[in-house]
Amino acid sequence: MIILKSKHEIEAIRKACQVVAECHRTIAPLIKPGITTNEIERIFEDIILKHGAKPYEKGYKGYPYATCASVNDVIAHGFPSDKPLEEGDIVTIDTVAELDGWLGDSAWSYAVGKISPTAEKLMRVTKECLDLGIAQAKPGNRLGDVTSAIQRHAESHGFGVVRDLLAHGIGRDLHEEPTYMHVGKPGKGLRIKEGMVFTIEPMITEGTYHMTIDPDGWTARTLDRKLAAQYEHTIAITAEGPQILTAQ
Repeated sequence: MIILKSKHEIEAIRKACQVVAECHRTIAPLIKPGITTNEIERIFEDIILKHGAKPYEKGYKGYPYATCASVNDVIAHGFPSDKPLEEGDIVTIDTVAELDGWLGDSAWSYAVGKISPTAEKLMRVTKECLDLGIAQAKPGNRLGDVTSAIQRHAESHGFGVVRDLLAHGIGRDLHEEPTYMHVGKPGKGLRIKEGMVFTIEPMITEGTYHMTIDPDGWTARTLDRKLAAQYEHTIAITAEGPQILTAQ
């Protein structure tokens, strides 16, 4: 069942989303060679707690951290660690904040120092996929309009679109309906309606879209160990079109 949100509820979700946005704004200039993802974890958790919010990922289905820190070939759900990030790495930081019972969710990929032209292109195209998907998320369209825009753009550049990890509705729960892959056909799928709140979060790969899970049961990697990037916003569907609640 899809839960449509009122304007008041959307504003409550926006407040949680803006806590997450502040985390990303704060960390962006600090990501340089030598920083560890455990340091990033502590910064994010401190910001979330400062706002009277909770780091929702910590303890969710047993996940032990406030952030997911996914480096290079890790697509999602990587564990923060004390290993320093190195020149040329790319890292995706994902977090969820809960404020007054409402959730905000956003992931962002960051370059560590000077990165390769391939990594630069992957990050640029992934962000473009997010923007193209959001542009299609308007009342009357279908989810296939969103996902096909993402798939076409990524594949036109020779990149893969991860199928096994899904975008989702969000509100008082992290994974509400609709859940969906970032691939599809225009004009197909669920009708997008005013009051829907969901994530758009394309995970784009340098090579194959197939993935494996590490023995820790969480860390998702590309099967061919090539690079992956992800950008994610939480959006609300309004009469005027999509609103980016996690806008930085």
